[in-house]
Amino acid sequence: QTLRCREALQGDFWYKYVGLDGDIIAMSDFGKSAPGAQLMAHFGFTIDNVTARARALLD
Repeated sequence: QTLRCREALQGDFWYKYVGLDGDIIAMSDFGKSAPGAQLMAHFGFTIDNVTARARALLD
């Protein structure tokens, strides 16, 4: 079993749940200013990235 987390906030809270074998896509810092779509891509919240990382956990 794998646990995945996508969090548009700081992801530190989730590490205790996903463990070493899980994966977290989350913001790593704050204070960025740009259009929402650019920020989401900057932090890895894209369909391609989320799909690739989820597949990697299932392999």
